[in-house]
Amino acid sequence: MPSPSYQQRLHLAQVRGLSLPAARKLAKLKSPRDIQDFLVKFPQNFEPQGDTARSVESTLAANCAHCIEGALLAAFALWLQGHPPLLLDFSAHQDMDHVIAPFKVKGKWGAISKTNYVCLRWRDPIYKSIRELAMSYFHEYAKGPRKSLRSYSKPFNLRRLPAKLWINHAGNCWELTQRLTDAPHYEIVSAAEAKNLRPRDAVEVASDQLTVFPVPTWKKQRL
Repeated sequence: MPSPSYQQRLHLAQVRGLSLPAARKLAKLKSPRDIQDFLVKFPQNFEPQGDTARSVESTLAANCAHCIEGALLAAFALWLQGHPPLLLDFSAHQDMDHVIAPFKVKGKWGAISKTNYVCLRWRDPIYKSIRELAMSYFHEYAKGPRKSLRSYSKPFNLRRLPAKLWINHAGNCWELTQRLTDAPHYEIVSAAEAKNLRPRDAVEVASDQLTVFPVPTWKKQRL
């Protein structure tokens, strides 16, 4: 199936709930790689006023995003390109969960991810299954020396939700985040296996200091 043209993507974005200015920003993205490149340069949301879970429209208006906000934006942009708008939730032990936007090309899975760090980033579409894709994040998903990823969700299709819950919600999309948290998850490592995991070494831990956008001092104090 040929990729929709710019005008088709622009029309779809508006029909599906975005304002014209927001629609123009995403309609210009022609491929999953374009979406990832857009998110890498998109400012990081450090949540100075507290936790947020902005919709696609609100994220574009705020001009910043963290992982789930970036994943929602990516899923919507993928939808404009003819892919289903999917999210994949990672559940972690004593660490923050992470959300990515998976997509499929020629039968293989890849993923778009918004992160400020060197870990948990883009995945090329080379994985045969969602489990293969999820497992590719295991050794990078960590808190200090501890590898913390424990499970991944069944792909969550956003098409079944109304636009007001994730596309153009004026507030925070807490109902969506709860549904994603409650979605079926599949174990990656058991509690017994987790006890025998090799801790990350000093070089791996030091890599956590490399970020796309500088972390504010007040944010570092809370981490």
